[in-house]
Amino acid sequence: MAMQGNQRKSEDGGSRKKSGPPSELSSLDFTGGGDAWALAQCAEKVQVLEGGDALMAVAEEASMLFASGQDEEAAQVLEATLDGAVGDEAGEGLWLMLLDLHRLAGDRQRFDQRGATYSARFEKSPPQWEDLSKPSEEVAEDATPTVALNGSLSGQVEVQFGKLVEFARENGGVKIDLGRLRSADDKGCKLLRGVVRELEQDHVPITLLNCATLGNMLLKQVSCGKPEKREVWLMLFELLQRAGEFDRFEQYAIDYAITFEESPPSWDPSRAPDAADAVESIATTSISSGRQADFHLEGEISSSAQAQVRELAAFASTRTMIDVDCSNLRRVDFASAGTLFNVLANLQAQGKLVTFKKVNNMVAALLRVMGVHQVAQLVTRR
Repeated sequence: MAMQGNQRKSEDGGSRKKSGPPSELSSLDFTGGGDAWALAQCAEKVQVLEGGDALMAVAEEASMLFASGQDEEAAQVLEATLDGAVGDEAGEGLWLMLLDLHRLAGDRQRFDQRGATYSARFEKSPPQWEDLSKPSEEVAEDATPTVALNGSLSGQVEVQFGKLVEFARENGGVKIDLGRLRSADDKGCKLLRGVVRELEQDHVPITLLNCATLGNMLLKQVSCGKPEKREVWLMLFELLQRAGEFDRFEQYAIDYAITFEESPPSWDPSRAPDAADAVESIATTSISSGRQADFHLEGEISSSAQAQVRELAAFASTRTMIDVDCSNLRRVDFASAGTLFNVLANLQAQGKLVTFKKVNNMVAALLRVMGVHQVAQLVTRR
């Protein structure tokens, strides 16, 4: 297993066609020229995806304004429609787009006002408020170094972990990214727990990132009534504690007591994350089906910053089913959406299924305009 140190400073599911000719968009090249060039290339072809429906045209216009950074103009288009003569004909789609737009802007007042109207209009509760605005650039950037664990978490990492402890002490803290691990065994879990305990005893800050990746891996190895892999159990408790998963912690604590006939670890409230920091949940991943969000898109993807799209293509090359967590994805510009379509069309042709989860409704609208729902599944956030 290699360790890589680094500083680093996303409505319903879309339908997926199993066969048939590719969309006209699949033949377009979005790799150069920026948003204006791509829009000109595609201006006449977009309409074939949804037809001439007036409300769909509004969604298309608003999504493209948002994709180009014109957030207020996009809001004005949506508000004018919803408050106008055809507003009563609009389904939830436009409303959810506008509510997400207010969340992305961090505008609680406008969100609440529009949410109240949504509630009266559809006779149900609106989406809950969540501040999805971009963090202020004035906030000091966290300089804590990040170390990524790759490959297998096994007994062979003992020497590297010794160096990791020294590295953390020298830098006044460390973040350990577990998202790239592909396997783990009892010995590896014991070593990682040892690193955590040693640094905590020395009051050296340590943060575990992407706990769900390792957590779901470990859940497949433990079984109530089989007194084996004790260190895997204990590492699982560590991850559940750090993810703030009290209910799951208590559930597995009972199983542990039954299995080993001894008291399980105790929940420590002082080590649980604040609600605002608990952005990752082992409990919310699809453990029962054996699938998890194994790739993340986040921030803003633009024509000048498409590294995440390339990384997704490389990641998917060795997999058949890929779940992409888009809960921290704020925006995708027009050219990048076209590039993403081409990548996904190639993956679909290879028999691969990509599912984008928790996509904000503004981004989802643009992806539908670009035909991405034809080559991948889209699941929007609410």
